[in-house]
Amino acid sequence: ASPAQKLVFNRVNGKRPQVLPQQVLAPEECYTLAHEENVRFVYEAWQQVEQQLDGGRSGESACGPVQYVEKTPNPGLKNFVPIDLEEWWAQQFLAKIENCS
Repeated sequence: ASPAQKLVFNRVNGKRPQVLPQQVLAPEECYTLAHEENVRFVYEAWQQVEQQLDGGRSGESACGPVQYVEKTPNPGLKNFVPIDLEEWWAQQFLAKIENCS
């Protein structure tokens, strides 16, 4: 019997660490091979976009993805603060554990 795996919610450079499907899936969850393939495709494509965006900032490429920035920001969103969804899920998870104890 192997020891239980630790939960880690840390991110490196604001990016999600690549994890193996066995670590992500709970025993009752079952994803098809096509689902996993789609997730992998989207993840890898997004990684390429991020790399191209970073390369564009340093002047490496003249064409490629362009990050959208509003020229005239919406005044209704002046005080908008984005939520860290991973942190929120971690707090919800830990709250459930504490409530079950």
